[in-house]
Amino acid sequence: MGKKKRAAREAAEQVTENGPDDNAKVETKLELLNVDSSERKKKKKKKKKRNKEENDGDSNETPTVSIALPGSIIDNAQSLELATRLAGQIARAATIFRVDEVIVIDNKSTSVDESELLNQENNSDDNESGAAFLVRILRYLETPQYLRKSLFPMHNNLRFVGLLPPLDAPHHLRRHEWAPYREGITLKNQAPDSAGSLVDVGLSKNVLIDEVIEPGRRVTVAMGSNRNLDTGLTYQVVPSSRPRDEVGMYWGYKVRYASNISAVISSCPYKGGYDLLIGTSEHGVVIKSSELSLPSFRHLLIAFGGLAGLEECIEEDKNLKGKDVREVFDLYLNVCPHQGSRTIRTEEAVFISLQYFQEPISRARDAPKRI
Repeated sequence: MGKKKRAAREAAEQVTENGPDDNAKVETKLELLNVDSSERKKKKKKKKKRNKEENDGDSNETPTVSIALPGSIIDNAQSLELATRLAGQIARAATIFRVDEVIVIDNKSTSVDESELLNQENNSDDNESGAAFLVRILRYLETPQYLRKSLFPMHNNLRFVGLLPPLDAPHHLRRHEWAPYREGITLKNQAPDSAGSLVDVGLSKNVLIDEVIEPGRRVTVAMGSNRNLDTGLTYQVVPSSRPRDEVGMYWGYKVRYASNISAVISSCPYKGGYDLLIGTSEHGVVIKSSELSLPSFRHLLIAFGGLAGLEECIEEDKNLKGKDVREVFDLYLNVCPHQGSRTIRTEEAVFISLQYFQEPISRARDAPKRI
């Protein structure tokens, strides 16, 4: 029996045993107990309602797919042009298969802050690491063409990007095209008599947003359905995930740097982290794509190794020292058994694997959500 019930019973028994004055005191005690119980019930209902709303919010989120691969694959390219083409293949694969996040692993033995990589990126020397080079090209290609000049200063390692086929992602809009959302960049000059910033969204005229944001920031702007830019409308900046979650549009991939494989997992930008980790290797388990049953997930990570595979990535990571690769990943798969070549290059493995996972991912997305 609970404490509240026991106290109520004892108080009720005292009503019959005590005198009138005592009974009045006991009745007051019973009233206080009832009020306390009522308040507790109200709090419980509020908590349940809040939890339900949070769960409903999570259930409205579109599941994400991330891929991780080592930047060292760039080091084997024999020229800057070939390295650029290799990066272009990764970008094309990520876009074709609607990947939400690309993580470039540096295979450092210790954690390195991304600012160190950014400092290296700002150095216009050819000798930046493979990881820094891959991050630069992937980010450049994902950016709509009309924003590239503003967001990417001239750099020697961008010499050959003009040779690459465009990604032609849905957010790479032409000047004459209208969409519910557009990517833009905030400008220095302010609109007269306004409290918001001007944004270049790649149209014939800049648009005004309803807040002040520092110049040079890339933003996603909700454009609505009114195509007349002369009406003086004020537009709203929204999270970059909004087009995907609300309209189902693929809105490009994010690029993230990770110093090692453990940083890939521990620094996940999504709430709750990756709930399904898959490693790919010729040493993995062979399962037909049609027979692979993935559990429902919110955030899936598919990892690829370099020349020596994921095993080497884990061996070089001191945070995972002594761990077997199968302890790190929920699934460890060989998606291309009976290969004719002794080696499958990482950029080839990305295409092969993402095609292999299309059906299993689709089935998992249609399955009931995890609670």
